[in-house]
Amino acid sequence: MEPAVLGGKLASSLVAPLVRKLFVTGGPGAGLVDRPVRLTHLVSFRGEQRTLGEKEVRRLAGRLVGDSLDSPGEPPFPPDETEAVTTALTVRLLTLGDLDMDDVQAVRLGHQELAKQLGYRAPSATGGLSADACYFLDSVTEWACLHILEFFTRRSTFVARTLVEQSRWHAELIARVDELIARTPRPDARDTAFERRYLPHIAERHNHLTIYGIDLRDAPDRWPLEVAYLSLEATGEEEGAALAGEPADPAHTVRVPAEDALRTRDRLLLRGDAGSGKTTLVQWLAVTAARDGDRIPYVLPLRTLVRAGALPSPAGFLTAVGCPLTPPDGWAERVLTAGRGLLLIDGLDEIPAADRHRARDWLLALIRAFPGNRWLLTSRPTAVRPDWLAAEGFRELALAPMRRADLTTFVRRWHAAADAPAYEARLLDALHTKRDLARLATNPLMCGLICALHRERRGYLPTGRKELYDAALTMLLARRDRERGMEAVELGEEAQLELLQRLAYALVLSGRTEMDLATAEGIVERSLPSVASAAGQGDAVTVLRALVLRSGLLRRPGEDSLHFVHRTFQDYLGARYAVEEGHLDVIASRADDPHWEDVIRMAVAHARPGERAMLLRRLLARDTPRLTLLALACLEHATALDPAVRAEVEARAGALIPPRSTEDARALAEAGPLVLELLPGPEGLTDAEAHGVTVTASLLAAHEPDGALAVLRRFRGHPSLGVRRQLVGTWGRFDPLGYAREVLDHLDRTELFLTCTTEGQRAVLADLRPPWSLLRFEGPHAVADILGAVPRPETIQTLHFVRNTELTDLDPLIAFASLRHLSLTDCGDARGLHRLTALRLEGLTVRGTTDVTGLDALDSLRRLSLLLRLPGSRLTDALPVAAPLRELHLGRFTTMDTGLRGLSHWSTLERLTLQGHHVVPADWVEMSLLPRLDSVDIDASDLVEVLDEPPALPALPGVRTVRVTRTRGGDAARLAVLFPRAAITVS
Repeated sequence: MEPAVLGGKLASSLVAPLVRKLFVTGGPGAGLVDRPVRLTHLVSFRGEQRTLGEKEVRRLAGRLVGDSLDSPGEPPFPPDETEAVTTALTVRLLTLGDLDMDDVQAVRLGHQELAKQLGYRAPSATGGLSADACYFLDSVTEWACLHILEFFTRRSTFVARTLVEQSRWHAELIARVDELIARTPRPDARDTAFERRYLPHIAERHNHLTIYGIDLRDAPDRWPLEVAYLSLEATGEEEGAALAGEPADPAHTVRVPAEDALRTRDRLLLRGDAGSGKTTLVQWLAVTAARDGDRIPYVLPLRTLVRAGALPSPAGFLTAVGCPLTPPDGWAERVLTAGRGLLLIDGLDEIPAADRHRARDWLLALIRAFPGNRWLLTSRPTAVRPDWLAAEGFRELALAPMRRADLTTFVRRWHAAADAPAYEARLLDALHTKRDLARLATNPLMCGLICALHRERRGYLPTGRKELYDAALTMLLARRDRERGMEAVELGEEAQLELLQRLAYALVLSGRTEMDLATAEGIVERSLPSVASAAGQGDAVTVLRALVLRSGLLRRPGEDSLHFVHRTFQDYLGARYAVEEGHLDVIASRADDPHWEDVIRMAVAHARPGERAMLLRRLLARDTPRLTLLALACLEHATALDPAVRAEVEARAGALIPPRSTEDARALAEAGPLVLELLPGPEGLTDAEAHGVTVTASLLAAHEPDGALAVLRRFRGHPSLGVRRQLVGTWGRFDPLGYAREVLDHLDRTELFLTCTTEGQRAVLADLRPPWSLLRFEGPHAVADILGAVPRPETIQTLHFVRNTELTDLDPLIAFASLRHLSLTDCGDARGLHRLTALRLEGLTVRGTTDVTGLDALDSLRRLSLLLRLPGSRLTDALPVAAPLRELHLGRFTTMDTGLRGLSHWSTLERLTLQGHHVVPADWVEMSLLPRLDSVDIDASDLVEVLDEPPALPALPGVRTVRVTRTRGGDAARLAVLFPRAAITVS
């Protein structure tokens, strides 16, 4: 019988009541208390909850079988087997109580498998039954199991138990998955774990600076990168943006911090001379990227990569550079595919020319395969043509030489990194005052060499500069490439020197610093037969190209020209060749040319003792201050010299240095910047000599500001007022902030005025520590701007304004609450003197056309100086009658209308100065009525009438000091009568 037929015969209305009776009704909840809850606890005919016995179950089974037989249609089995089928069904139903599973498991098992389980539990129940009876029994059992499971799913505890079981199953599944992940992590998890090791490794590996080629006993060759790194500038040509329909603006030079260049362009070709800082920049970018974590840096020195033959694929990057860490398979490609890479490819010039095109193809293949990453390629300027990578979107920049500020920063950081602060200040002074040394220190490599040599000598550079140049040349021409692990250079050091010095001497003779490429090739070609080691390296073109590329001393600014990277190397090598060839007469004959100064000094360094003496005598024979001083400068290079010649040079120069007056200082400054390195002091100098030295240095500031500053800085602690005034007065020749920090902040400010003439100087006032209390402003400065630049106006005691067209209303000056002295010179628009009564001024000076309305209200004045025409007919008409004046200065035309009438009103007056006032007898009487008058300054020509008067005029016995100008014969005797007790000074 088919199941469908059976289903029709066994309606749900028959089976469902049977199932409900077979099982106990479940209560609410998940049924977890008696866990595990098996079917034995659910059936109604087992355990303590029994409601049915075997007879009741048999009765239910018999009813089910009987109803099946009574249903319409063909009987499912022969009627004579009814009893046996009923018994077999009863046995199977009773087997439910023996199943070791719960309702949830039964549902998960399914009705067919549940029926099979019942059949397996009662295999004897089908014994003796016909095939139809067995088929019916199996079908009815399945149908019953289907309703049983339906019953289970409707029990109140089933849903809750199912959720609990699912939660447990999910938790177990998650735990197993987590264990599986831990045993077999995902690729991105492995990548992250590796990068946590790789990035710190890169930061540590490259976080130091190394200067190759330095062979000094006590000099370190490695420094922490964070301490010693110096940010340099990179320059390049860039076209301006064009408006629609208009041509682009002409190209212009841009300057950017080198480490920021990759922020605006993803592809950069950076060129730089030997020692300019290319590799250091690569290290800095790698360290900062590794610490920031935004990019994965790869430092790829080409000289290392080409040794292995084939240039590496991304998978071989770390192995090629000797990284000890092993990345997960495919890590590098995943990084580059995601555009997270920073590829720093260093030293295109350091691989053979034949390999550069191979390197280019390798680089371009990587760029095309992995777009979106950042790429930096470094090279010396002449290794490849200018547009070598332009088609691939590479921007070209060149590292700029160090500026003077960069030099100072480098020296300070070097000494901090080397833990040698004691040598820093002395070296900076030498670098600023010695021009040839400063010209040498234009890149980090040479600066590092100078610092190391200076430290090894315990704060002194060599007695002669020759040793420094020799060390630099050895480093550049041989040691540096060798110690960096590069292949041996094609030309030996001596061969390179021989060729370089011939090129240098040709430039020196021509008075130029640049020569045509064809001229240079001709010089090399003529030299090759006598330079055997160079002759075997190829023709002149090939040898010259090698010199330019590897020596680090030559640069090609254009396709058809070249020059030395430092003028000082040109002069040094040119002098070396001149001495070797015996051209001392040529050198001496050019001594009048300032451009030959360094050549002459280096010639003295290279020459033998007798040759040195001859050169120095030739300089002294000219008998000019400049050449005498040049001879003195040469002495430091003359390690062996006739003592008589040395003594003569020192004696002749001693008459010039130190200068003993302002006139001597001016004459000395005309000798040029050479003087700066020869100026002594301040130790051992008189005040006048110290003043002369500062005047000389001030005058030379226009030519050598750094050198002049180095000299002036030495005098910032000098006590002399004249020296201090000179130091303040030369502020305008220097950078305002730099000079303020180096000199002004260290001065004793007693009786010292600070003059501001520019907006830049005014802006620096806020940075001066402590604030300056005596200030002078020349030119247009608005009071509001001055107040903005002075952080504490209440500290200002004296203000001088000169030619200030911005000064109109004097009322804002009240903000200077402690102001006691005010000077107005040629401030014709100033108005409102009466508003200054709140300041209680003690001193006032007014010169020019300033309106003096309100002057009479300033009743606190003790000192008054006027150089303008007073209104009224008496002094008491304009001057403050209530003021306790002690000093009064009346200039030319001041008393034109008033005379000295009313002068006797100020009985407190102690000092009187008259300029251009014709004193008449009545004026003299006014003066004689001043009981405290002690000092008089006057022009004898203004006393003509008084000096010619009969002795009837009263004498001034109380006056103790008289200064008189422009006296005539016989005036001294008459003055002695008028001032019987005074010390009279005539000038």
